[in-house]
Amino acid sequence: MVNAINHHVPVGPSNTESVMPPHYLHELPNEDELRLAKLFESLDMDKNGKIDIHDLSIALHDKEYAQKFLELSDATKSGSITLAEFIHYVKEHEKSLRLSFSNIDKNKDGKIDQYELIRAFQELGIEIDDAEAIKLLKRMDKDGSLEISFEEWRDFLLYCPFTDLHDLIKYWRHSTCIDIGEDMNVPDDFTQAEMITGMWWRHLVSGGVAGAVSRTFTAPLDRLKVFLQVYGNQHSNITTCFKSMLKEGGKRGMWRGNGINVLKIAPESAFKFMAYEQAKRLIRGSRTKDLTIFERFMAGSLAGGFSQSLIYPLEVLKTRLAIRKSNQYNGIFDCIQKMYYREGIRSFYRGYVPNLLGILPYAGIDLAVYETLKNNYIASHNNGEKPGMPLLLACGTVSSTCGQVCSYPLALVRTRLQAPYLEGPDTRTMMSVFREIWVKEGMVGLYRGITPNFMKVAPAVSISYVVYERCREALGVTMS
Repeated sequence: MVNAINHHVPVGPSNTESVMPPHYLHELPNEDELRLAKLFESLDMDKNGKIDIHDLSIALHDKEYAQKFLELSDATKSGSITLAEFIHYVKEHEKSLRLSFSNIDKNKDGKIDQYELIRAFQELGIEIDDAEAIKLLKRMDKDGSLEISFEEWRDFLLYCPFTDLHDLIKYWRHSTCIDIGEDMNVPDDFTQAEMITGMWWRHLVSGGVAGAVSRTFTAPLDRLKVFLQVYGNQHSNITTCFKSMLKEGGKRGMWRGNGINVLKIAPESAFKFMAYEQAKRLIRGSRTKDLTIFERFMAGSLAGGFSQSLIYPLEVLKTRLAIRKSNQYNGIFDCIQKMYYREGIRSFYRGYVPNLLGILPYAGIDLAVYETLKNNYIASHNNGEKPGMPLLLACGTVSSTCGQVCSYPLALVRTRLQAPYLEGPDTRTMMSVFREIWVKEGMVGLYRGITPNFMKVAPAVSISYVVYERCREALGVTMS
């Protein structure tokens, strides 16, 4: 059998001996030899007899874990893994997994049940209930017994580049902070360890920088959306609106309103994070278990409402600066001054009600669709494969798009109310604007500007992710 393997993957004697003892392969049972050879072939994407970082990144769906796996298994530091190196590393790793499995299996019956899993979490300072333990078991459990055998444990964690039990449990979790230019999404959850070590603020800073860069790159599309929302009935299509904006303000004018849009990221993220943590404590009460999806939605909606209430004047300023004519304002402070003296303090909260109402459908649908897509993927992959970053980004894009479609009419009415009213005293209300749009423009009118809004999602997600990853690496943020 050894010769059969070596026939497919040539390994010189010197290379094999530098990785493991010459007798190592001969000690393997035939079934282990076949299993590991088959695993090696599944990872060797280009079928060249070696596994490199490209192969691992595709197979593991995560470049960070792929890099760690390569560093640990590449004994010769050649940049790729031979079959001999792979077998040696996997067998040694399986010994560590056997030890961690044995530590959790308190009654030594060769299986881990929900009560042993709960106890293992408790020993790590993490409280979970029966429902959450069963959910975790199902991710590993292949035969539906709600008990994990060592084989199921081994197969699920085989490519995890950790041996410590705490790190093995963290391997099940994965999150990201991506800014697509919308401010109504539910904030990210942070683990207790991330809160204690200060990793949370690094996540927020990375997300903030990524948001600033992505919003700046997509600012022309965002301004086009605002223009169509406010003056949509004056322009027949996107092209004429774009040409009109370019003619009036030139190329630099396409970034009007972007400064305030970037400036409001920091206070909004801080207020939303603070409010989200407080809301979670109130909802959780004396319980120690994690929040359900519905409870997260409620906490996120409360946090969004609170942060929007505090920074809403900046939202109004963003709209006013985005649709301003050349030389209308000499900057942000000039805009504030003129709004206050001409329209009073109430002008800074025009459109507040539809904005607040829009948080509920957006946050609820965004979270529900995202969790549904992610959980369906996990449920359909019983081999323990976790969603890769491209898949998580796709889920986030789809869920955000669904949320935008449902809440867009409220966003449009909000923007119309934020814009200056030039036909006498402004007595408009949310319902009066709704009726006016419906009568004059119909259903199409309620979705003016949604096309450039969709157009900016893909570049915003891509740019935000790339910048976020660079900032995350620079600040030493580890994904959990």
